Amino acid sequence: MTELRIAAAARVVLIAGPTASGKSHLALDLAQREGGIVINADSMQVYTELRILTARPDSASETAIEHRLYGHVPASTRYSVGDWLVEIAGALDRAMTQGRLAIVVGGTGLYFKALVEGLAATPPIPPEVRQEVLSRAEGVSSQTLHQRLAEIDPQDAAQIRPSDRSRILRATEVFTTTGRSLAAWRDRPAKPILDLSAAECLVLDPDRALLHMRIGERAEAMIRMGAIEEVEALAALDLSSALPAMKAIGVRKLIDHRAGRLSLDEALAGIKTDTRRYAKRQTTWFRHQMAGWRRVAV
Repeated sequence: MTELRIAAAARVVLIAGPTASGKSHLALDLAQREGGIVINADSMQVYTELRILTARPDSASETAIEHRLYGHVPASTRYSVGDWLVEIAGALDRAMTQGRLAIVVGGTGLYFKALVEGLAATPPIPPEVRQEVLSRAEGVSSQTLHQRLAEIDPQDAAQIRPSDRSRILRATEVFTTTGRSLAAWRDRPAKPILDLSAAECLVLDPDRALLHMRIGERAEAMIRMGAIEEVEALAALDLSSALPAMKAIGVRKLIDHRAGRLSLDEALAGIKTDTRRYAKRQTTWFRHQMAGWRRVAV
């Protein structure tokens, strides 16, 4: 890829793209050239225990260029897009106060969408309501829970797949608490943090065959770099499998490998497949949700 040029008036550069598309490398090059700060917009790279499997920038890169919001959250924490918005607001303010270019880079489309469009408010759920919803759902199939939701909240049910148990339960909690659908709450006006007039918005658009090759090479490199040992250390924490960090690509496959349920070749093949599927979902999101962003071939 030729050297990336950005508008002189840009105070913030947003770089989105599928996994393994070269986002971090591009952000580092741009930060070195412009004296910028690199800020994370990847929901898995926030976790302390997952440097290798999430392809977090290495320690040399973090030493050479200031990086923010990387590896600062324990895997035991359920970190959300709302948490990220609070933290990135501070990081952007700091960069602008210093007169430095802020380069926000990552593959989590929802983070970018919330940053430039705002995050719709949703009500807090009382613990007793959450416990009641979970108790009533115990042992019940997702399809049945979806049917129950459709009876009380057809608006949300129509937008949620019958297999998406977590979203079904979330919508049920909100309706039980407020008598309004989650969709109705999200339709409320949301104030964005970032003024797009001061930003350059980029989506990396890699060749599919090249991307798949990079995904395969990176997965193999992760094993050589110690991904198995990284997952062993994570598993030793005995965390709930429902936590976001435990759902990072590769965690379950390598846990199964260490338990003897998968050979290393099977685990590695599974990681590559899961990563390709994830990249496809990311690409679809960026195409539909970020249609106005500038595409950069890589």
